[in-house]
Amino acid sequence: MKVVLLQDVKGTGKKDQLVEVSDGYGRNFLLPRKLAKEASSSAINEVKTKESAKAHHAAEELATAQALAAKLDGKTVTIKAKAGTGGRLFGAVTSKDIAEAANKLFGTDLDKRKIVLDSDIKNYGRYEVAVKVYPNVTAKLAVSVEE
Repeated sequence: MKVVLLQDVKGTGKKDQLVEVSDGYGRNFLLPRKLAKEASSSAINEVKTKESAKAHHAAEELATAQALAAKLDGKTVTIKAKAGTGGRLFGAVTSKDIAEAANKLFGTDLDKRKIVLDSDIKNYGRYEVAVKVYPNVTAKLAVSVEE
C-alpha cells in the first residue's frame, strides 16, 4: 500500500514522503492515527508540487548567498579601535564589530554568526576572515584595524 506521510514516522519516513508500507500497517496504524493518507493521484501531485517548491526556494537562497559572497569577497572593512602601548587593543575586535561595519559599508544584512575568526583580533593591522554565507559558499573579507 502506498501512503503519503503527514508526520515523521520513525522507521518509515519523513513528512510529505511517499512510501510503500504493508497493508496492515497502513490500515491499522498509520491511517487511524492520522499519520498518513492514502496515495491518491491528487496526494501524489501535492507531494511533487511541495518538492518542486522546496527546490525552487533552495535555489533562490543559493543565488542570494552567492550574490552576497560576490559583494563581500576581496573587500576591506576598516574598524577604529583604541590601544595602549605597542599597538595592543584594550579589548578585542569581535565578529559583531565586523558584521556591523560590513553592514554599514556595504548595505548588507550580514549575521555575526557567519563570520569565522581564527583567533581574537587584539592588535592593529590587517586580517583575513572567512564569511560562511551559505553551506559551500564562503567569501574572504579583509579587516583593517586602525587607530
